[in-house]
Amino acid sequence: MRTRTIVQTHKIPHTIDGKTVMVDEPHHVQIPVPPRDWDNLVRTAVTAAAAGIGLASIAWSTASIGALLDIVVITPAAYAAAGVFDLVWISCMALEWLARYDPARAALPRRAGWIALTLAMTAVGVHGYVEGQLVIGVVGATVSGLAKGLWTIVLAHHAIPLDPLTQQWVDAQRAEVGGQMAMVPIRRELTRARGLVAAEEAALRTSPDTAPDTPENEAETPEATPELPASGPVTMAEAVRTALSCGITDQDAVVRYVRKVVDANAKEESVARTLRSLRRTA
Repeated sequence: MRTRTIVQTHKIPHTIDGKTVMVDEPHHVQIPVPPRDWDNLVRTAVTAAAAGIGLASIAWSTASIGALLDIVVITPAAYAAAGVFDLVWISCMALEWLARYDPARAALPRRAGWIALTLAMTAVGVHGYVEGQLVIGVVGATVSGLAKGLWTIVLAHHAIPLDPLTQQWVDAQRAEVGGQMAMVPIRRELTRARGLVAAEEAALRTSPDTAPDTPENEAETPEATPELPASGPVTMAEAVRTALSCGITDQDAVVRYVRKVVDANAKEESVARTLRSLRRTA
């Protein structure tokens, strides 16, 4: 059995001048080396070969279709558009790979990939026909077909099929997490909408004063104070405390309220003294 050496550490006490500290002591350990995974090496090599063939297909198709489109448009635009043909079916294969555990989701990118491949091969063949080299055009189109075919086989080898019960479990979990992700922007949208509604309602409740307060108006309406309970406390202190809790801070208004609910002959000095006392203790 093959082995390899690794370095591990363990804590040991180390004392200097009577003070002990736990320190790391390294030691070498022999561990077995697993046998080489040839299956994984072959799988990796085939995947790398498929990637190289895909790059060659992109180069050939782009050069061929770009030369065809160069007849009617400028060269940069022609080759930029030519690169789209192979990139589309390669992107569809990437989406098919991401959905390898969900056959229903993988079906659409698979069909779209074959359609895009057919269009790319047709464009390459048309270029050969226009140039009077139909055979070369057909052979060139086959390059893209071979690349797509190899990638289809590689994807099928990597995709592990799930049994029906496991597939349903995976679909349920994906739906649950997908619902949670969908609720994130929905909650954000609802919060923003509620904020707009609250701002609109606040704006509608707030209106400018049509008749600003003046000394004359205050004299004409001496009772223009926040609404207070009609029958209040029986003591002056409680009456003053009630007025303060209702937002009445003007001394004259407090005196009027005390005289209304406690004693019609209440002295202003007594009310003022009670008011000062409550303000100090507040």
